Amino acid sequence: MRIVRLANFVGPRSGGLRTALRELGAGYLAAGHEPVLVVPGDRDRDEQTSQGRVIMLRGPRVPLAGGYRVLLNERSVAQLLSELQPDALEVSDRTTLRWTGDWARRHGVPAVMVSHESLAALIAMALPIPGLARALAGALNRRTAGAYDQVVCTTGWAAAEFERIGARNIRRAPLGVDLDTFRPRALPAARASASPLLVHCGRLSAEKKPQRSLTTLATLRAQGVPARLIVAGDGPLRGRLERRAARHGLPVTFTGFLAGRDDVAELLASADVVIAPGPAETFGLAALEALACGTPVVVSAQSALPEVIGDAGASVAGEDLATGVRELLRRPEAARRAAARARAEMFGWDAAVQAFLAVHTTKGRRNDDVCRAR
Repeated sequence: MRIVRLANFVGPRSGGLRTALRELGAGYLAAGHEPVLVVPGDRDRDEQTSQGRVIMLRGPRVPLAGGYRVLLNERSVAQLLSELQPDALEVSDRTTLRWTGDWARRHGVPAVMVSHESLAALIAMALPIPGLARALAGALNRRTAGAYDQVVCTTGWAAAEFERIGARNIRRAPLGVDLDTFRPRALPAARASASPLLVHCGRLSAEKKPQRSLTTLATLRAQGVPARLIVAGDGPLRGRLERRAARHGLPVTFTGFLAGRDDVAELLASADVVIAPGPAETFGLAALEALACGTPVVVSAQSALPEVIGDAGASVAGEDLATGVRELLRRPEAARRAAARARAEMFGWDAAVQAFLAVHTTKGRRNDDVCRAR
């Protein structure tokens, strides 16, 4: 089966969506299918990779978004789809690429949309007006559910905004984690006796709320906890965060982007607690990678992450996650690290690939009520 996958807003070097696309593509290929990934880039490119065929089409850079690009030329994308003749279409962008659902219907191609973000949460951050986010998200989600045979959600939290509008073509399929690369590692003797080490690993952009990690550190130190923080990642907010840390004398190290996955894994494994403060996460691969390294995670209670981390971490509402960090530090270290790894082992990529393939190999039915609502 030729599975053509389309995605916008893929991080140029890293990110959860980039990781998910790579791992799912490699899984499809290993299962004997023909995955083809189409993404925007700085130039046209077509190559064979470990995740199958990857086609880049020249796409404009999104202003102030830290490198994201988008496929905006519908004619060229439609022409490419006609040339590829997919047996199944998998789309990872329910805004600028939603038109592909209509293309698939006209050409008799089964199509699924993968929900990688919560529109209600993202709209609420941009327009914090009571009731407005849910109303706008509901209208957009009706159009999405009506345009595709099936909508894939990675968590119950992600599925909730579609269930609210009565969509009946929703499928659940979790993502996974690389349990070999991300694994517990022996801590250096000097590290074991050091002050509590917190790590924030992720994109430094507004929707990820990285400032919450600095707020958490400031509160802990004011309460007498001699914690320090390493921020791994880059993005448009990095300069602002660095200035805030310097202004308040906070012990924060900014590493910038870490290119090596082993480097990321070593950092996560060396931490006492990882902070994942984003309120709009629908799964949270970075948090799951931390758990796989044996490090507990404190997360935003507003996101899907409490569902993912279970009892292996702590969830806190609001801007300050210090109470969650203190809760995790009170747990015996060996027990909290064992619980983190055990939780991550419930999310292998093999199971995720099988769940996604089950969606593609099961004939979906469009949600007629939602289609009429469009």
